[in-house]
Amino acid sequence: MEVTVKKMKRFLMFKLPSAYLCGVKLKEIDNSKAVVTVKHKWINQNPFNSMYFAVQSMAAELTTGAIVIKKITESGKKISMLVTNHNGAFTKKAVGLITFTCNDGNLIDEALKRTIKTGEGQTITMKSVGVNENGDQVSVYEFEWSIKLK
Repeated sequence: MEVTVKKMKRFLMFKLPSAYLCGVKLKEIDNSKAVVTVKHKWINQNPFNSMYFAVQSMAAELTTGAIVIKKITESGKKISMLVTNHNGAFTKKAVGLITFTCNDGNLIDEALKRTIKTGEGQTITMKSVGVNENGDQVSVYEFEWSIKLK
């Protein structure tokens, strides 16, 4: 089964409705990279007239999680996944269209091989960077994913 942008949109609507309602959109996904956008608007703002940090977190997490979902699906194995830790740093006010990109898809491959071979859980730390329309970084996140054969 192939994981596509269209299938992930449906997944967002039914499994992550808060992200869907806030305007989080998967734009691109392949084996190494995922790109997600979210536009600052009334429903996702904070009192300081910028994007609420939790919305940025949802978008950043989706860049990492979408790749993990894609790779697990393609493995054909029953593997659980869970965020076990995350951190974020904010470097600029998030207004306008924010684009989050994760380029760490290659990190998952070896961890999946190990968990399938040994049955032991593995962890992967993946990075997602958010930039505004000018290409200025507004936030950077790291998500630690735990994967384990069911």
